[in-house]
Amino acid sequence: MLDENDDIHPLFAGAPSTTEFKKLRKRIVRQAREAIEQYGMVERGARWLVCLSGGKDSYTLLAVLYELKWRGLLPVDLLACNLDQGQPGFPATVLPEFLKRMGVPHRIEYQDTYSVVVDKVPQGRTYCALCSRLRRGNLYRIAREEGCSAVVLGHHRDDILETFFMNLFHGGRLATMPPKLVNEEGDLFVYRPLAHVAEADCEKFATSMNYPIIPCDLCGSQDGLQRQQVKQILDGWEKNRPGRRQVMFRALMNARPSHLLDPKLFDFQGLQLTPGQNEENFGEVPRLR
Repeated sequence: MLDENDDIHPLFAGAPSTTEFKKLRKRIVRQAREAIEQYGMVERGARWLVCLSGGKDSYTLLAVLYELKWRGLLPVDLLACNLDQGQPGFPATVLPEFLKRMGVPHRIEYQDTYSVVVDKVPQGRTYCALCSRLRRGNLYRIAREEGCSAVVLGHHRDDILETFFMNLFHGGRLATMPPKLVNEEGDLFVYRPLAHVAEADCEKFATSMNYPIIPCDLCGSQDGLQRQQVKQILDGWEKNRPGRRQVMFRALMNARPSHLLDPKLFDFQGLQLTPGQNEENFGEVPRLR
């Protein structure tokens, strides 16, 4: 695992030598590599804008990408980027100092979107939706300015599951965050290399590495967020049946349009019985299970 002191990226300096941590690190790196390969994220010689919030997920993302690059498995240039959105109490020096100490090329951008959100969002409503749109727009701009072909985000498996259920419960659609997509303008990819990685593993990894975590509640705790409610439901299911999250995640990778109800995805009207077959063999008619 490239653990010799003279043969390791600074992001992994001081990594615990326990067997448990080595297994954790190996699992996260393997899962990220699988997602990158499975969803075709790599274009040789590309330049990626790696977005950092200072939370456990983005630190894990940065470390894993550098691990893969260090091992010659990720032939792209990486530029770390933090967007300081002007939230009260944001420790603006933490990430620049950390990235400089780690020798990671980076760009720190200040845009006071927090004031815009507070001004535009009615009292009692949550900030997340507008804040996210403003953040994403600025990240796209920065990516273009830096000559990047992709914006890389730290969303993990649990984020993807929670978004699926939020869309199911509140949006009336079967959809979630895809590991790879093209932005609306059509000029940038959006990648999520941690799509297969569990949130608990990100937390264990970042904590074990003693990365300087910036709290995610700088906007103030807003009780009743839909995502928090969904997370509580998933936590309850996982507690009652460990492994339930992974089973549900596998389901997102095993969709059967013929067994759903969307006529745009499957030609139900065009289904025909196979000539000469009796009623025990329905040919192309999907069998219900």
